[in-house]
Amino acid sequence: MNKMSAITTKAYVKVKHYLSNEKGAQSLEWLGLAALLIMVLGIISTALNTGKGTIGEVISKIFENIKNQLGGS
Repeated sequence: MNKMSAITTKAYVKVKHYLSNEKGAQSLEWLGLAALLIMVLGIISTALNTGKGTIGEVISKIFENIKNQLGGS
C-alpha cells in the first residue's frame, strides 16, 4: 500500500507542475496579438493600395461602416 501511495503522489506532483506552468499560455497570447497586428496592418495596407484615399479617409470610412452596421444614423 505504501508503494501505491508513493506512485500516486509522484503522479500528482507531475500533473500539478504542468497545470500550474503558464509559460505556454502566455506565449500563445503574444502570438495571437502578433497575428492580430499583422492582420490589421495587412488590411490597412490593402485599403491604401487600392487608391481609396488617405489613411484618415480610410479610417473614417471604416468607422462609418461600423456605425451603419450597428444601426446608427
